[in-house]
Amino acid sequence: MDVIVLIGRILFAFLFLTSGYAHFAQRKTMAQYAESKGVPAAMPAVLAGGVLLLAGGIMVLLGIWADLGALLLVVFLLPTAVLMHGFWKETDPQARMMETVQFSKDTALGGAALMLFALFSFAGDDLGLTITGPLFNIN
Repeated sequence: MDVIVLIGRILFAFLFLTSGYAHFAQRKTMAQYAESKGVPAAMPAVLAGGVLLLAGGIMVLLGIWADLGALLLVVFLLPTAVLMHGFWKETDPQARMMETVQFSKDTALGGAALMLFALFSFAGDDLGLTITGPLFNIN
């Protein structure tokens, strides 16, 4: 089971690591997009989002307080779903469909990250193939 969870962590973290990198490499474009969506302090928000994505992704990937890493991803994903993908505001059917997909993706990934938090916190050191055990214990 340890190897299966490790493979899952690698596949899960890949999205967040590449997105976190993009938050820094393409920060100007992302900040303009965030500003167009009404996000206050768009540039600091983009950079903070990049930190959450990279820190959370690395922590989940390497198993360094992976439970905390999963929570960091939740902290990014759920507000992003609401602030950036407000499908209910769209009047154009194609734009509404695209934002609905993005909103659903972010909320689903947030749910998956919450489940990972619970798994890491509950399994503790028994999970294996991690650098540290969990920070939290929900037994």
